[in-house]
Amino acid sequence: MGDGPLADAYDTGLRSAAPPVDAATGAALRFLTAAIGARSVVELGTGCGTSGIWLLRGMAPDGILTTVDINAAYQDYARAAFNRSGFGAGRARLIRGSALEVLPRLTDGGYDMVSVDADQTSYPAYLDEALRLLRPGGVVVFNNVMVTSKEPDGPLRVPDRAEVAVREVMRRMREDEEFIPLLIPVGEGLLAAIRP
Repeated sequence: MGDGPLADAYDTGLRSAAPPVDAATGAALRFLTAAIGARSVVELGTGCGTSGIWLLRGMAPDGILTTVDINAAYQDYARAAFNRSGFGAGRARLIRGSALEVLPRLTDGGYDMVSVDADQTSYPAYLDEALRLLRPGGVVVFNNVMVTSKEPDGPLRVPDRAEVAVREVMRRMREDEEFIPLLIPVGEGLLAAIRP
């Protein structure tokens, strides 16, 4: 982690019900935002602020992170973590609420990246919203896409709703010409895709 504010956010996240992204995943998020010169990013799942710090570190110096979470306590902690990391109040817009209620109010085509680390059963709906929100050349990233059972599907094992939803997003990205996808094997798996 290196610095105090990020290490503090990790410490809090590890003690919460919203575990933080690991350092390799965070570095990948920072790299992706820097690679596209992101100035406007939507994050679904604020948690305790670790992924937000990584995203902000990769964004343009005047970029704004819009981060959505239903948990007010997490957002309060994330706001403090962003401030301790040197990102003033104008750099992050924290919105409390359900992502599927908040996202329709955001501007079509107004974002460079959508980063998703939230309710996996809603991943297909988040993908639909991301397509609307992203500018051409924008990137959508889904975390935790490689958390599936090693057991084959069959009469003794039926995949749960979250696994089915993640598979649907992966299938759509693989088969649909709307995406240029890449599976990044860091942490629990990042699935990134460019919207051409």
